[in-house]
Amino acid sequence: MAWLEIENLQAFYHGIGVLHKVSLQVEKSHLVSVIGSNGAGKTTLLKSISRLVPTRGKISFDGEEITALKPHQVIKKGIVHCPEGRLLFPNMSIYRNLMMGAYLRRDSEGVAHDLERVFQLLPILSNRKKQLAGTLSGGEQQMLALGRALMSRPRLLTLDEPSFGLAPIIVDTIFEVIQKLSEEGLSILLIEQNAMLAFEVAKFVYVLEEGKIAKQGASSQLVNDSAIAEAYLGTA
Repeated sequence: MAWLEIENLQAFYHGIGVLHKVSLQVEKSHLVSVIGSNGAGKTTLLKSISRLVPTRGKISFDGEEITALKPHQVIKKGIVHCPEGRLLFPNMSIYRNLMMGAYLRRDSEGVAHDLERVFQLLPILSNRKKQLAGTLSGGEQQMLALGRALMSRPRLLTLDEPSFGLAPIIVDTIFEVIQKLSEEGLSILLIEQNAMLAFEVAKFVYVLEEGKIAKQGASSQLVNDSAIAEAYLGTA
């Protein structure tokens, strides 16, 4: 059984269907990407996994169905969502934002260890621990959002558009960290509009169109699909 398994997922906003019988899997220690245009339902997919929107269908994690759980219960299971738009606490320091990621944890030694680990991965955060999150640049805020997610010690990390609106040099830094986390065995589900980036880091890719899975396959295969190349990669 897959680490994360989604079967016939339907999601709704105000009674209107956004996802239509979506099925996908994330194997343990794999990085899987979902690509698609704006409005395809990518963010809704991650919110569904985190139990933030009404759904039908089945979501299982590590062999246990989680469809009926509350959002905080999903986090306790180890599924941690790094949202689009970062959603930081702007009037709190970098340090306090990071510690909010560990809010549900009671292992103080483990929290201290993970904080040092975040500072190793993202040293710019260590250098500015007392700086208010709201004064950071967009790229620095994205690094902080990623660090905060890691402080929850995820077993599955879901990332929503981590490259959105950032300068290329910052994107490179963030994706180096994501790649390193994947190589260390962290399971990752990545939503990314930059399809080229998604194909570079993922083992498996799903293409979401109008709330449905249009195509899926190993990244090494799909990257050579002419329709995908034209629609998402800017090549014929």
